[in-house]
Amino acid sequence: MKILVVEDERKVAAFIKKGLEEEYYTVDIAFNGKEGFDLALECEYDLIILDLMLPFKDGISITRDLRARNIVTPILLLTAKDKIQDKVDGLDAGADDYMTKPFAFEEFIARARALLRRRESLKTLVLKAGELSLDTQTHKMNINNTDIDLTPKEYAILEYLLRNKNKVVSRTKLTQHVYEYNFNTDTNVIDVYINKLRGKIEQHSSVEYIYTVRGVGYVLKEE
Repeated sequence: MKILVVEDERKVAAFIKKGLEEEYYTVDIAFNGKEGFDLALECEYDLIILDLMLPFKDGISITRDLRARNIVTPILLLTAKDKIQDKVDGLDAGADDYMTKPFAFEEFIARARALLRRRESLKTLVLKAGELSLDTQTHKMNINNTDIDLTPKEYAILEYLLRNKNKVVSRTKLTQHVYEYNFNTDTNVIDVYINKLRGKIEQHSSVEYIYTVRGVGYVLKEE
């Protein structure tokens, strides 16, 4: 899953990014409101974590303008403004939750997970293709009743392919989902991880799931 953090305090942003990545999330960071708003319009995110007091465009305006454009991505407002009216304004603008600084990281992660679960309620928590399954809570792949550990990047790639089962996914699209927005999409790092995934699958199954579409990308097929 991919999360956008819009936070102008660089130390706070780095702290949040590190913690989320340890929970297997891919994280983009924007340090001002305009950049954050543009990224939210351009990229597909599962959650947006948004400060209120930002350069160029404040968090309330971002939230309101995203909702006006029918972008329904969950938004968690994270700010030092702790007055009741600030919370009311943020929630009325379209935010899904509001948390004040300073905060306990355990609570922050729990709130983020809750918003992601709410979004996931429209989807299944266990993704399947044939005898292969992926638990989005434990981040483990299972084949023939055998649990297989995945690295964060392997998990992110397999999750995205399963969510787009039987659809061709371009290397660029896959790279943008798994890595940060400014990652160089011309590298072959996705191919390396695909080969690692195939290797782990082949150890436990004779079925080929991930196919290369030459010149385009990959498709995960359900046999």
